[in-house]
Amino acid sequence: MKTTHNILFQDARNLREIPSESVDLVVTSPPYPMIEMWDEMFSHQNPEIQKALVRGDGKQAYALMHEVLDAVWSEVFRVLKEGRFACINIGDATRKVQDDFCLYPNHARILNYLLSIGFSALPDILWRKQANTPNKFMGSGMLPAGAYVTLEHEYILIVRKGSKREFRTEDEKQNRRESALFWEERNIWYSDVWTDIKGTGQKLPKAMSRLRSAAFPFDLVYRLINMYSVKGDVILDPFLGTGTTTAAAMTSGRNSIGVEIDENLQQVICPIVHHIVDFSNAYLQDRLLRHFEFIESRIQTSKPLKYTNKHYACPVVTSQEQFIFFNSLKEVRTRENNIFEVVYSTKPQAWNFDQSPETLVRKKEKSYTKSFQLIRCQL
Repeated sequence: MKTTHNILFQDARNLREIPSESVDLVVTSPPYPMIEMWDEMFSHQNPEIQKALVRGDGKQAYALMHEVLDAVWSEVFRVLKEGRFACINIGDATRKVQDDFCLYPNHARILNYLLSIGFSALPDILWRKQANTPNKFMGSGMLPAGAYVTLEHEYILIVRKGSKREFRTEDEKQNRRESALFWEERNIWYSDVWTDIKGTGQKLPKAMSRLRSAAFPFDLVYRLINMYSVKGDVILDPFLGTGTTTAAAMTSGRNSIGVEIDENLQQVICPIVHHIVDFSNAYLQDRLLRHFEFIESRIQTSKPLKYTNKHYACPVVTSQEQFIFFNSLKEVRTRENNIFEVVYSTKPQAWNFDQSPETLVRKKEKSYTKSFQLIRCQL
């Protein structure tokens, strides 16, 4: 089993290199309009944005910034296959332009445009990024009519192109079964409020044109890829940033295309391949160990489970979990023009479920935590 990962350093408003209806899932987090760190980038795309900001016309700047993103969403619609999804992580912005302080509802503006070009909206996810600082409140503190509620959440918009995806052949159905989620994962992942994933800050080299990174966490991207695609699918991120989507696709056994306009980020994205094998295998091992710990607890508090996973010989709650299989990574091959190929094992790793939870925890801490430290600066 192999996957291919292509990094394109170009403007995502024109994805002519990507054929129409060739992508299975889009997972991305674009620059947020009206967040000051992105003003320069948006103004470079359209100088009228900077002029609007200088004269204090925040609403016009907001509208023009979204026109830049609209061209990308149109390309996303074109390259997606029928029945496939786009998952877009976006936060609203609060900003004072001259004397006008207000909320700029980025999620609503993007969703309206997505619907206008043919996408169907599905229930979205609120990603709650809590700010536990004592000065997180905005405005006049205790005085009525002058303070504003905190803005501690972002949105993950979920839209679909066309009708429900179908899996027709037996090979497609079997691949879907191997790509399934554990029962306890489903219960958390398909909740409409995510509080268990924290935002991730990255330190970029001094030479980087962006002094701060707005990349979203690996756990969030990995979760979305596994919720809305199957192994072997093609994942597109038109705003690749520091390469998190590429890393998550590699770990998940999916192909990927990442598009990034800032060529300086190449020195952050490409080094991921030097650590991804160890990181991914430890991450997959941790996912299994967490299931084992859940099963230990479940068996102690309820009846024995009826079903067994065929690959790992561990109990599972439902029949749909019997064929879940994680392909461990064997090696990464670097090809020309920022193209990488990942080779996977088709045989399950040796697991012994007849261990105490304490032993499983020690294994997890020893392998996963150490490996994660090696790559987290790249992700």
